This record gives sequence, C-alpha cells and structure tokens, in this order.
Amino acid sequence: MAAVTPTKSLLHSSSSNPKSSSLSTTRFESINFKRTRLGFEPIRAKSGNACFSGGERVRGTRRRTERREEGLVVRCTAEGIERGLLVGRRGQEGKFVVPERFKVVALLACVMCLCNADRVVMSVAIVPLAAKHGWSSSFLGIVQSSFLWGYIFSSVVGGALVDKYGGKKVIAWGVGLWSIATLLTPWAANHSTIALLSVRAFFGLAEGVALPSMNTLLSRWFPSHERATAVGMSMAGFHLGNVAGLVLTPIAMSSIGIAGPFIFFSSLGLLWLTTWAYGVTNDPNESQFISNSELRLIQAGKSNTSLKKGELPPLRLLLSKLPTWAIIVANVTNNWGYFVMLSWMPVYFKTVFNVNLKQAAWFSAVPWGTMAISGYIAGLVSDFLVKAGCSVTLVRKIMQSIGFIGPGVSLLLLNYAKTPVVASIFITAALSFSSFSQAGFLLNMQDIAPQYAGFLHGIANSAGTLAAIVSTIGTGYFVQWLGSFQAFLTVTAGLYFASTIFWNLYATGERVF
Repeated sequence: MAAVTPTKSLLHSSSSNPKSSSLSTTRFESINFKRTRLGFEPIRAKSGNACFSGGERVRGTRRRTERREEGLVVRCTAEGIERGLLVGRRGQEGKFVVPERFKVVALLACVMCLCNADRVVMSVAIVPLAAKHGWSSSFLGIVQSSFLWGYIFSSVVGGALVDKYGGKKVIAWGVGLWSIATLLTPWAANHSTIALLSVRAFFGLAEGVALPSMNTLLSRWFPSHERATAVGMSMAGFHLGNVAGLVLTPIAMSSIGIAGPFIFFSSLGLLWLTTWAYGVTNDPNESQFISNSELRLIQAGKSNTSLKKGELPPLRLLLSKLPTWAIIVANVTNNWGYFVMLSWMPVYFKTVFNVNLKQAAWFSAVPWGTMAISGYIAGLVSDFLVKAGCSVTLVRKIMQSIGFIGPGVSLLLLNYAKTPVVASIFITAALSFSSFSQAGFLLNMQDIAPQYAGFLHGIANSAGTLAAIVSTIGTGYFVQWLGSFQAFLTVTAGLYFASTIFWNLYATGERVF
C-alpha cells in the first residue's frame, strides 16, 4: 500500500493530542482539506476511479475522503471499486436515486403497453361501429387486417432508421403519429370506408417502428448480462396492453361513447411523449443524468467493438448467413402461432364449447396476463445463466427451444380438451411458454448483428407479419374446409417443432456481422 505523508503526519499529530484525536475521529468526514492548512487536498478525478493528493494519485487504499458541498456528499474511491446499487448523477454518488437505465426500461414498458392497447381498442370498438354503420362480417376482417397493411412495410424501413438515427427519435415519431391516427379513427369511420382503412393502415405504419426501437435502445442502455431481463420487462408491458385494452375500452365507451377509448389512449401516448423527449438519450454516454459508476457498469458489460453509424445495411450479406435465417424462421413461427391464438381463441371457445362471447373474451384475456409474468421470468433465467458462465449461444438455444416446444405440446393437448376451463389452461400454457422466445430470437438479433440489429429486426418482423396474415386468414379457411380447429392446431404444433430443429442447428450467440 502506498504511503501518503501528509495523511500520516495528520494522524500522528492527532494521536498525541486527545482533543485533536477526538475531533479527527468523530468529525473526519466533514473536514475540508486545504493545501494551506494541511498540505493535502483531495481532488476528484474525471474518470471517477482515482483520488489525487497534491497532484499525485493515491493507490492501494480503500479509505474514502469526503467533503460536503451544497448539501451533497462527494466520495472518491481509490481504485474505482463501487459495491451495491450504482445510482446517482455523474460524480454524485452519495444519495439514492433510481438508475437511469431503469427509467429507460420503465418508459419503454409503458409505451409498449400503449402500443398493444391501441391495437386492441379497435378489436373491441369494432362491434358497436359495425352495428352503427351496418358492416358485414367480411368487411370486419378487412378492417382488422388493414392495420397489418402498413405494419408489414414499416418494420424494415423503421429498423433501418433506428440503426441510422437511434431509437429515441424514431420511436418518438412513431408514438406521435400512431396516437394521432388513433384519435382520428372514429372520425374516419364516420366519414368513409376509404378514410377508415387509410387511417388504420397509417396507424400500422407508425407502430411498425416500436419493436426495433425498443430492442436497439435496450442493447445500448443495458449490459449483456441484464438485457434479457430488460426485454422481459418491456415485453411484459406489451402483453399487459392486451389486458388494458380489453378492460378499459368498454369502460371508456360507456362513459364517453365510441370515441372515448380512442381519445383516452391517444392522450396517454402524447403525455408519454412529453416525458420521453426530455428524459432519455439514445446512448448512456450522451446522458447528463447518469452516474459515472452506472456508466462504467454498462460499458463493462458490452462488447468493445465500435459500431459505425450511417452505413447502408448490407441486405445481401445479412441474408447470406444461416443464423439470419434462423431468426427469420423463428419470427415467422412465433407470429404464426401468436396471431392464431390472438385472433381466433374467442371464436374457438364460442364454436367448440358454445361459450357466450362475454365469457369467451374472459377466457381469451387471462392468458395474456400470465404471458407478461412468464416473459419476465424467462429474462431473469436467461441473465442468470449468462452470469453463471453459460455461453450466449447455449442460453439462446435453451430459451428458444422452450419457447417453441412448450406451445407445440400445449396445442396438441388442446385438441383433447373437453371443457373450456381445461382449454383455457392449455392456451395459457402455450402463450406462457411462447414468451421464452423473447430471450431467444428477439435478443439474438443484437448478438449476431449489433450494427444492423434494427434493420434485421425489420426484415424478420415483416416476414413474421406476412405469416400472421396467412395464419389468420388460413385458420378461417381451414376450419370452414374441415369443420374443426383440430387440424390447424396440429399443423401449427408441427411448425413449432420443425422450427425448433432449424434453430438449434443454425442459431448462434456469437457476432456474425
């Protein structure tokens, strides 16, 4: 341990004077060290990981010197070793505040909840709108699918914009535009069919940037050993959006009218936007609120490879590698099964078990709440395995295998359900297991292509959206052709199993691009 002469002299002189000794031991933290009084003045280093004494660095000691300025305690640790929760603004580590990365994930969870709730509003409000305007059943399907018309195109463009301009600006524009589209939906329905379909397509166009922005922002703000948990928290908000939309939309319609839920949720989106615009940055290095210790933790848990901005994404190169196709196939399969259960489960309960629509909605809504919980658990388990020393490749394969084999087995068992309660249990299990995919292919985009993750997410999401359209329409034709859901559930289960094999053969957690 290196010696510091001024400090030793101070302690020696104090020991020979009882009064001085008492003062130094009981009031040590409040002493202001000045060169003119003691020949020793602690100076805080910019890097936050060293102390200086008279211009010389003090090494090998864990003693902390403090001084109070304007009510704040400023600490300096000799080797930059901090324990416990890393919080506070830069250089201010003496008081407890919420870490900046937790604020970011909380805001993302809120906006993902709004993202999904805004979709569900139309699914509920379309019943009174159809009665008011005399829409046919076939036209209802067109209205519901019009959201996907814009969504399928914006994913790729939105992902590329995220890579170039960062997730903060892109998702901010997305929220602003889709909130306006939500607000205009009742007016468009009263105006004309063309206006309604155009507004809904524009709504989907704006929402297509949400997932790529979320994924990219979390990869910047969280170290690799916390990223799965952060994604789990954000996607928990996404799944709870289903519950929020189903519960709050009828209440708003009964209080204000058909336009009520559209006004309510669009207002929440614009309110969120005011907080987001001034409280978040694209990268923690740009934040003026983050502490040095939290910044070091984030940087220590990320790859040292620098990312170049502004380059055009190499589409041919991305599609030439099998790990890319493993992600695309996984996204296609995930969306196929997800939208089958989202779109057809109320009809399934009505036709198979003759449950009334109100009860069918309840049976269909319960699984989404459990999916939010299981997705968060999947993130915790994934991060635990990474911290325990498991390779990222192994962890991604384990999580994705659970996310596909679990739903596949659950859908096969659903064919043998004899009561709606048992059927609801199997559907809940299917959705709960499928949420493990969040710690699989969804995180894997950042693993293999951190520089082009937004664009890769857009490609995979567009393919998944196309699969969602095919599965939603195909289920209806399948049921009409064969007279039951059993065959289509079996086909979907088989797709889950085949995708599991493809994923385990070609997926990797190593950087490819």
